[in-house]
Amino acid sequence: MRVVDVNRILGPVPVGDVPSRDVAGLVAELDRLAIDAACVVHSHVLHYDPVTPVAVPGHPRLTSVPVVVPGPLGTPVPEARIVRLCPAEHQFALAGPQGLELARELAERNITVLLGWESTNAGDVHRLAAEVPALRIVLINTGYRALRELADLLDAHAEIRVDTASLCGHLQVEWMANRYGAHRVLFGTGAPETDDAGPRFQLGHLELPAADVELIAGGNVLELLG
Repeated sequence: MRVVDVNRILGPVPVGDVPSRDVAGLVAELDRLAIDAACVVHSHVLHYDPVTPVAVPGHPRLTSVPVVVPGPLGTPVPEARIVRLCPAEHQFALAGPQGLELARELAERNITVLLGWESTNAGDVHRLAAEVPALRIVLINTGYRALRELADLLDAHAEIRVDTASLCGHLQVEWMANRYGAHRVLFGTGAPETDDAGPRFQLGHLELPAADVELIAGGNVLELLG
């Protein structure tokens, strides 16, 4: 079974001195938890400046996830299969005119969007998905408090998915997979800003068929990466 973390941060973070501040430390953390690969966003573009990004050093186990910002003061759409949108952090309207223009371009180019739950709200996600139904959105860092809103969104929009970073309640991942299909659930940790050992332990103990666990563990994100 291939295990791929769709939601990982490389670089120093405000919460403390972390091993994943550089590539060597991050890969060592992946080894410690038996994670084969990761999609990584650099903390510089996540928390500071996406317009002048810090490049993620090349490594066969790491896929760089650029942060994109719409509009003339934003960023060009990169050559990537997965990008991240951070409307709260970088002060733009997710479902505004420029946000929708960006979303349409991402959908046309078959690029998947990671979208942090802490950076948006259910109403804006609904408007974005309704206006651009072909856009694949992975809602990350959701948590148990968002389950009712998540159910509302997943019922309405077939291209919305979730990661497991904060779906840590009893049988929450199983409920998502059984109701919406395992193809809409991706393994992610949000580390190092959130715990990585918990989601990794949970992955190894899911009460789901082996084929579903393999999809969640890595099959789904590998498909999105092509």
